[in-house]
Amino acid sequence: MEPFTNEFTVHRPIEQAWAVLTDIERIAPCMKGAQLQEIEGDIYRGVVKLKLGPISTQFKGQAHFIERDDVNHTAVLKGEGRDTGGKGHAEALITAHAEVVSADVTKVVVVSDIKLTGKVAQFGRLGVIRDTSEKLMSDFAHNLNTMLDADAPAAAADAPADMVEPAAEAASTAPAAEPAQPKVRTITGPAAEPIELSDLGGGAALLKKML
Repeated sequence: MEPFTNEFTVHRPIEQAWAVLTDIERIAPCMKGAQLQEIEGDIYRGVVKLKLGPISTQFKGQAHFIERDDVNHTAVLKGEGRDTGGKGHAEALITAHAEVVSADVTKVVVVSDIKLTGKVAQFGRLGVIRDTSEKLMSDFAHNLNTMLDADAPAAAADAPADMVEPAAEAASTAPAAEPAQPKVRTITGPAAEPIELSDLGGGAALLKKML
């Protein structure tokens, strides 16, 4: 399966957009079908749920950054997971690069290199993965921008300008010891809704092959 490219825009300046995009815990709820379950150091573990008509499946796995350049706004995320029903294995290498469109708009280009083995390899052969990624990126961008718009008033209210400097000065003169962090942190949240594949390109043909 050849790598494919998607792109979307974030309605924020590039530095703000990049900080959010590289915060996996924060953006995970914006991706339909994905559920972050725990974090151990720089490793993120969770599941991705898929639904094809009456057939439901999920991949359980992990992901981590293998490259991250915050100056040039480029990152490479590697993920791998195994279908819990024993239908196969998936590996993904996701390369993201952010570019300035305007002072308040950032374009993000994502190149996905996905490898599937076992029965789930049919998802790639019939173009379902490519079509799914386009829809997911569109939904992700909408959810992300909605989240940022909702967070903006709260962030402004929580950090009055006249209180920032005293807080910074106090911290510099009397630094507090950081509390010990648990080795594995469990992420709690609502269960993710599965990605429905049957309405996408190739979905109907794939459903017939798998029934």
